[in-house]
Amino acid sequence: MKVFSGTANKELAERIAKELGIALSEFEIFVFPDGERRVQVRERVVEEDCIIIQPTSPPVDQNYMELFFMIDSLKRSGARKVTVVSPYLGYQRQDHVFRDGEAVSLEVIRSTLESTGLNKIVVFDLHTIKTPEIFTIDFVHLSALELFAKTIAAEHLNTSSSLLISPDMGGIRRIEILSKLLHNMPYATINKNRDLNSGKVEANELVNFQDNASYTSALIVDDMISSGKTIVAAVDLLRTKGISNIYVFATHPVFSDEAKELLGSSHAKKIFVTDGIYVPVNKRFPTLHILSLAPLIAKELSSS
Repeated sequence: MKVFSGTANKELAERIAKELGIALSEFEIFVFPDGERRVQVRERVVEEDCIIIQPTSPPVDQNYMELFFMIDSLKRSGARKVTVVSPYLGYQRQDHVFRDGEAVSLEVIRSTLESTGLNKIVVFDLHTIKTPEIFTIDFVHLSALELFAKTIAAEHLNTSSSLLISPDMGGIRRIEILSKLLHNMPYATINKNRDLNSGKVEANELVNFQDNASYTSALIVDDMISSGKTIVAAVDLLRTKGISNIYVFATHPVFSDEAKELLGSSHAKKIFVTDGIYVPVNKRFPTLHILSLAPLIAKELSSS
């Protein structure tokens, strides 16, 4: 087995290689003045099982093009099997036509990936659980919920006065799974509205919430954080219910430019994300804590 990294998240690739007890193999990725990329595998891969670590997070298009070239380079060089580990799958939310005339972007990504000769892809916490159904290659959908459950226990947040929160109705399945991992911790869901023109998010009400319950801590769990508006709205709503100890768990720190200010100034005690997407230093803030997916990924790669 050989493990390679694109430029999207070399730190994660190094952690995975360390977990596997092997050295990270080498690609040369050269960027021409016009922005085009030249990709060359620098070692012999004939009849080898090759792993590429490349989240397709922002800049999404750049990371996808680099990934396509890396797969092609390995297949042309005789690799027996190529597996891509892309914890965050770009364009996953564009999985159907929302308005007449739109492209189904995820279908384009799927057909392009499969045309490269890719054998297998490993991802984490997709926005829609039906996404794997459109792929014809081996598709492994992992979750960070097990990691979150262990962190919650280690932080001593799994108390009788703690409540799990899904910040929108679409996360009910996710919160139910985590509840079971935490011995049926109670949970509630927020009903929210988003203005599609302004982007403003309003958290209207808590569903399945008992106003007379004595909850002192809330654990908000989501698949991704982009602008942070949904999380901030959820935190503010929970505070109106008298809950002051609020923690956030999200797999994918997509983090738009405004996220640092919004999340850093929120009333959340700690915000836990994973290293599936690299968070640059200029987007980090004091309450941010980064958990590593490397052990889970190494376990999957070792067993396949």
